[in-house]
Amino acid sequence: MMIRQLCGINHYKLIRRFGIEKAGQYLKANEEALAKYRRLCSRIDCDFEEKISYVYSLDDRQTIENEIIALEKLGAKAAFSNELSLPFSVAGAVKFLNQAQFHPLKFLSAISKGLHIYEHTRVNELIGTTAITDHGKITANHIIVATHFPFLNKHGSYFLKMYQHRSYVIALENASDVAGIYIDEAQNGLSFRNAQNLLLVGGGHRTGKKGGNFNALRSIAKQYYPYASEKYHWATQDCMTLDSVPYIGAYSSRTANLYVATGFHKWGMTSSMISAMILCDLVEGKQHPYAEVFSPSRTILRPQLAVNAFEAVTNLLIPTTKRCPHLGCALKWNSLERTWDCPCHGSRFTEDGNLIDNPATQGLKK
Repeated sequence: MMIRQLCGINHYKLIRRFGIEKAGQYLKANEEALAKYRRLCSRIDCDFEEKISYVYSLDDRQTIENEIIALEKLGAKAAFSNELSLPFSVAGAVKFLNQAQFHPLKFLSAISKGLHIYEHTRVNELIGTTAITDHGKITANHIIVATHFPFLNKHGSYFLKMYQHRSYVIALENASDVAGIYIDEAQNGLSFRNAQNLLLVGGGHRTGKKGGNFNALRSIAKQYYPYASEKYHWATQDCMTLDSVPYIGAYSSRTANLYVATGFHKWGMTSSMISAMILCDLVEGKQHPYAEVFSPSRTILRPQLAVNAFEAVTNLLIPTTKRCPHLGCALKWNSLERTWDCPCHGSRFTEDGNLIDNPATQGLKK
């Protein structure tokens, strides 16, 4: 079951970074995306459910109050709450009504009928609007790079503008119904939500770093849900931008007819719908009212840029034989998942060196 909620603790920061008008456009874009899902899912059997969503803080009530004030300025409906169906106390939470969750694979199965989809055709290089594959060349009038982390390094500087965050989830049987969707405002905090008869507990850390993982989540489950049993577990990665807003639009100012959708920052469902809305117009040569907010060419002068640069320089200087073929950063051994992980940009490799996750496009040298 894939979860989607309108937003996290973001609008207070967006107003400070972009101003009221652009922050309001970001909010409206997400609201319109959710409305489109609601209309589509009314005709699709994909377990669509209306839910109340909470973004909570364990110890920072002021952050919650600031977010509510920001949302009020933008005309959004949100309320303060500190009585949650969680097994621990919180300093406060932003409560959102009319949020939703649905089953993404059932949704995709329905909307993809009639499309021509070619699998096992990896693109190794892009030259203009020509894609080079192992089986030949594919030419197009327009190309959209939706590869999670963009792999074309010579344009757009995405290797500076993004990093990846690894998220872990365990699914518990015989645990309580938390009656909503919950996420900690802290980046490495916990999330809780139910899917049918299961309670999903999530957490994570920057890829290549230490932090919350399956064992940490199991410890939480043992503490708060001692009678529950683990049914499933899985992990995924999210691309994180410099300012928490996705990059959607022209790949760079120097690439004609080449577009990108990336950096969804854990809000993948509405961000993918926003991408569809914006990119459909751009490909057709139309202007879109939200294009400037999500433009990949917006300023990169954000504090996160220094953090990304520090990680890159530090890991480039570490002497080791295991290096990422993407840009040469030193790889870190992930003993839990038995993988080699890149702390710079999030590429991952099996113990034998085979590629798991991009932006690297090849495995490790044997």
